[in-house]
Amino acid sequence: MRIALVGAGAFGEKHLDGLKNIDGVDIASVISRSAEQAATVAHKYGAPHSGTELAEALAMPDVDAVILCTPTQMHAEQAIACMDAGKHVQVEIPLSDNWADAQAVVAKQKETGLVCMVGHTRRFNPSHQYVHDKIVAGDLALQQLDVQTYFFRRKNINAKGQPRSWTDHLLWHHAAHTIDLFAYQSGKIVAANVLQGPKHPELGIAMDMSIQLKAETGAICTLSLSFNNDGPLGTFFRYICDNGTYIARYDDLVTGKEEPVDLSGVAVSSNGIELQDREFIAAIREGREPNSSLGKVIDCYRVIGELAASLEAHDGWS
Repeated sequence: MRIALVGAGAFGEKHLDGLKNIDGVDIASVISRSAEQAATVAHKYGAPHSGTELAEALAMPDVDAVILCTPTQMHAEQAIACMDAGKHVQVEIPLSDNWADAQAVVAKQKETGLVCMVGHTRRFNPSHQYVHDKIVAGDLALQQLDVQTYFFRRKNINAKGQPRSWTDHLLWHHAAHTIDLFAYQSGKIVAANVLQGPKHPELGIAMDMSIQLKAETGAICTLSLSFNNDGPLGTFFRYICDNGTYIARYDDLVTGKEEPVDLSGVAVSSNGIELQDREFIAAIREGREPNSSLGKVIDCYRVIGELAASLEAHDGWS
């Protein structure tokens, strides 16, 4: 299977690191905004082609699938272009930054029947999968999920601390991880509320946000997000269940008493992004719908769209 990687920034390289561990996968092309960056990353990972335009990769007949790690605002349009070109596509989270664009991608996937997967990595992190397996087995029922997503990001910088050409967003990007995870663990979300703090004078986005969710099972979720946190960065998940408490930090898991949980038997890798890419490749090869397919995560974007509409309606309160 030959893959084109579009967006050779910090997250693009994480995908390339995961793909090199999957048998029978070659990187056919690396596309990035900078020709120099694309060429450097292509050389590092052994890709024979590099360039600056998505169309270059889509025109290559030996490219089977595309992974998009481009700015959020480009995701929907580029995902549609990939499917129009007959390529399977994995688009990094979030699928879009508005509900209308998300629906347009769904329509194109239904039209083409191609694999279209969104990078909801929490579905693949061994820590969250361990809890999910217990829920499915009937050993646990989630009562409350408390999540803190904290960064110190008052400028447009990426995960490597390098300048970004686009503006990140707490609701459409970072909240999407938890909103989908909560639905994955608890079922359809039936109620959602949001409050946001003041907007940054230059970035034009809210720097602090609080979200409440309720699932059809009765479970609730409280999500706190900030770009103002000058301290430990990342996301902290506390699962409060009927039969135990678990704390997840990306690929690691401990009990509520900080006792480590052995995750060695959960999956073939301890890297959530590699597992995500393994599922994408396997779904294409097996002709099936992947976990975190468009169809499985689209309700997350319905909820986000409703929350965004709520914030817009009450913008004067923020």
